[in-house]
Amino acid sequence: MEPFRLGEHTLDLEALQDVARRDRRVEIGPAARRAMDRARSVVDAVVAGGDAAPAVYGVNTGFGALAEVRISSAQVTQLQQNLVRSHAAGVGTPLPRDAVRGMMLLRAAVLATGRSGARTVCCERLCELLAAGVHPIIPARGSVGASGDLAPLAHLALGMIGEGFAEYRGETLPATEALRRAGIEPLTLAAKEGLTLLNGTQHMTAVGGLAVFDAEATCRIADLAGALSLEALKGTARAFDARVIAARPHAGQIAVAAVLRELLADSPIAESHRDCGKVQDPYSLRCMPQVHGATRDMLAFARSVLEREAASSTDNPLVFVDPDGPDGAGEMISGGNFHGQPIAIALDAAAIAIAELANISERRIEQLVNPHLSSGLPPFLAPDSGLHSGFMIAQVAAASLVSENKVLAHPASVDSIPSSAGREDHVSMGATAALKLATIESHVRTVLAIELLCAAQGLDLRRPLRTTAKLEAVHAVIRARVPAMMVDRPLSPDIAAVRGLIDDGSLLAAL
Repeated sequence: MEPFRLGEHTLDLEALQDVARRDRRVEIGPAARRAMDRARSVVDAVVAGGDAAPAVYGVNTGFGALAEVRISSAQVTQLQQNLVRSHAAGVGTPLPRDAVRGMMLLRAAVLATGRSGARTVCCERLCELLAAGVHPIIPARGSVGASGDLAPLAHLALGMIGEGFAEYRGETLPATEALRRAGIEPLTLAAKEGLTLLNGTQHMTAVGGLAVFDAEATCRIADLAGALSLEALKGTARAFDARVIAARPHAGQIAVAAVLRELLADSPIAESHRDCGKVQDPYSLRCMPQVHGATRDMLAFARSVLEREAASSTDNPLVFVDPDGPDGAGEMISGGNFHGQPIAIALDAAAIAIAELANISERRIEQLVNPHLSSGLPPFLAPDSGLHSGFMIAQVAAASLVSENKVLAHPASVDSIPSSAGREDHVSMGATAALKLATIESHVRTVLAIELLCAAQGLDLRRPLRTTAKLEAVHAVIRARVPAMMVDRPLSPDIAAVRGLIDDGSLLAAL
């Protein structure tokens, strides 16, 4: 795979997951190097001014509520080390490897914009750590998403300077030992560089970006599961007619309806009940384009926000080079680009949107297992119901996850709690939004796994009728891993197996 080149390639969600999960190499393009060198010269000019230089936040002052405390020129390097150590106050379980790698890429990308003022070696070191597979241990919680994701990014910087802990080749080690084994020197921070590595939204953007990328694939699984359920329930595709959909032309609705028409075209099951007299299906079947499509539209919005953020300068203060002046000519301006509100709101919207896929999926599961709704299928899809309970509690498990999702989908971004002695008096809670989204997305996949199990069982119980060639191929993939359930057995392994087929791409590959 071609290396991802900072300053030249577009940092979209595909590139994020390539680096985070497929270990794509990251390099620095020549234009990015020039931009970083010129921005650094502006910082160096301030440092060279010594105690006579004007106060510049985070360069020769304290941080947050201590911004008015002037730091002597002899202490500016120690200031940066102290900042990283003091802010490494994260709590909870560590982030997974892919989220850490995503943070590292995104932080390197911010430096490469040439508005942070860090030496080029800082960006180079992040690229070296990614290439070597040295991943600082970063606790998942501790950020309120105000001056960026301070605590998580401090743990990232801590690993870069050889403190804290890091994962290397599957082993958690003191960071200094992980760096030694990888042949990488610990970074010694210069003026502004501790602050540069800490200010930004890279935790929420990495965690949220990977979750949105996964959610887009989950949307396709939801369409697939819904089509299987419609066939097992002897539903109709008539509501997906292109003329109906065009009368309300939301992009997601149009896309989902087209997928469903393709999956259900020329169905022998549909032909078998053409004259059954049923006029309309329940909403969980009939309104799949409208519900699934709305989720797609909101995820597209979230993607656009995240990709714009990935290409942004979220440091503070930002360095603006005078293009017509000599090296060192420019200005540093304190602003608020580190504030996570745009990402927080987008991730909250994505969480609400993806949760709805589980909500409607659980209703289709109910249609399948409830003999009053399932168009002739046995109670709970058990051939000998009564003696056997079939998928009764699988529906309960789905309901439990759906209910938990409803709690988790409460927006984090509507909350705020002042921090740093009131200096940071409005915060975004974007990190919380990202972590909740990732949890909800995982729950949705499990609910869809349960629906796929139930729909596959329903198709088995309709034999000798067969569904379309595409859906039969999906059914075959499921049955290659999980046999039909003619007598009761523990369902937890079956649910996990189908969830595995979702996660590894096998189901979509069948199409």
